[in-house]
Amino acid sequence: MEASIMKMKSSKLLTRKDLMKTFWRSFTMEWAWNYERQMNLGYSYAMIPALRKIYKGQKGKMVSALKRHLEFFNVTPWLSTFPLGISIAMEEQNELNPDFDPESINNIKVALMGPLSGLGDSFFWGTLRVIATGIGTSLALQGNILGPILFLLIFNIPAILARYYGLYLGYNIGASFIEKVQKTGLMDRLSYGASVLGLGVVGAMVATMVTLNMPLKLGTGKGAASVQSIADGIVPGILPLLFTLFVFWLDKKGVKAQWILLLIAAIGIFGAWTGILG
Repeated sequence: MEASIMKMKSSKLLTRKDLMKTFWRSFTMEWAWNYERQMNLGYSYAMIPALRKIYKGQKGKMVSALKRHLEFFNVTPWLSTFPLGISIAMEEQNELNPDFDPESINNIKVALMGPLSGLGDSFFWGTLRVIATGIGTSLALQGNILGPILFLLIFNIPAILARYYGLYLGYNIGASFIEKVQKTGLMDRLSYGASVLGLGVVGAMVATMVTLNMPLKLGTGKGAASVQSIADGIVPGILPLLFTLFVFWLDKKGVKAQWILLLIAAIGIFGAWTGILG
């Protein structure tokens, strides 16, 4: 009985044809980019063919899976298929294994965002694009038609290959890795670790991407100190953190994203006009 269960867990529900549908849809990652959750629409759209096959005839599970993948996600586009492959393998295990924790799917996605983006941005944007631009521009300045052609080929061939093989690598690694951690009981610890890492990434984003400056001074003469310096003296970066928590609170209260954005704009305009913010 145990052997038959393990055989069921290790079986795969998807074929190469199913994965190719996800591969072609992965190109929409940038087309559907949005300021609220960035790549979430493209990610969910790419997952649909696999989810339909995995949860065939199970509308409730299909809806839950789509909601999972509509959460915030952002990564270097050409490496996006690697987490897609892992997500597909995990969704497969979620269907095959009744003890699987679906929360771990998004935890792994969040944990992969930072490392993959760092690797992908430095290679594709910082290295490959510069090389392709240098070669293409030098030829184009000489009036050679090969300039723009070589630029497109040098950049896009490695990018498309990374996207293609990344999907299968993620799927195969994900399937075998998840099977191993299920056997050894490491999934709970892995999910916890991924959650901690994900929260660390969010914290780093707040510290580096959210700016709030309050030059308003308290006191008079040489003893006057700005609200900003006082706040940073208590905890560095506490004002951006408090503002982020305020936005998070509004989101938890169900306030729509467009109203939050308008409120942020209004606060910025009012703060700059009154001198409270700078």
